[in-house]
Amino acid sequence: MNQTRKAVSAAVRLSNLEVGFQGQTLLHIEDFHVNPGEVLAITGPSGIGKTSLLKTIAGLLRPISGYVQVCGATIPNRPERGSIGYIPQKLGLVRHSSVWANVMLGSRAGNPRSSSRARATSAIEDLGLIEKKNEPVKRLSGGQQRRVATARTLAQRPRLILADEFLSELDDETSERVVKSVLNYVRENDAAMILVEHDISRAREISDRLLVIDDGRLNPFITDTSIMEV
Repeated sequence: MNQTRKAVSAAVRLSNLEVGFQGQTLLHIEDFHVNPGEVLAITGPSGIGKTSLLKTIAGLLRPISGYVQVCGATIPNRPERGSIGYIPQKLGLVRHSSVWANVMLGSRAGNPRSSSRARATSAIEDLGLIEKKNEPVKRLSGGQQRRVATARTLAQRPRLILADEFLSELDDETSERVVKSVLNYVRENDAAMILVEHDISRAREISDRLLVIDDGRLNPFITDTSIMEV
């Protein structure tokens, strides 16, 4: 996916950011940006601040201090409704409602009423869920529910996708299909994506850049054979 890109306004820009809880800092970021069309993966041990960083960018967690600009809006201001698509670890699905109803929640957040149904149908088809369209989410397997959450986000058509371990519980074939659908969306719509991924090999395959949270900071992921620059 690496391409030479013209100067553009960053989809996400962070500066002197401290992320944490009750005044206790988990993560400090001096300067960081993600451009439209770019896929960034973040890895690191559990409990080190990966999910907290995504929540801060999504506006769900207030930063201890620092500058956060997302989709043209500087926190505490919020970006345009539907600009951010968030796939959390716990998915946030309405379990008693159907696949269609859940995906439509995303589509209605990001599209005019006239196109929301078509967007939802397209996302459901792309994620291989058309036969489950009318099934209540609670009857689906964990992997199917993850596909529903991804379809909901793609139907929303956001400018920024935040995904927290969104490929867990998927077999290799299904994971490949989900990744293809998401990356196609990013490329075709010049969207940006930040994903948290524990599988380093998979993260490197998906992303343009791979960063690791280490010692309270966000650093380039370095191996013996490659150095990836921030």
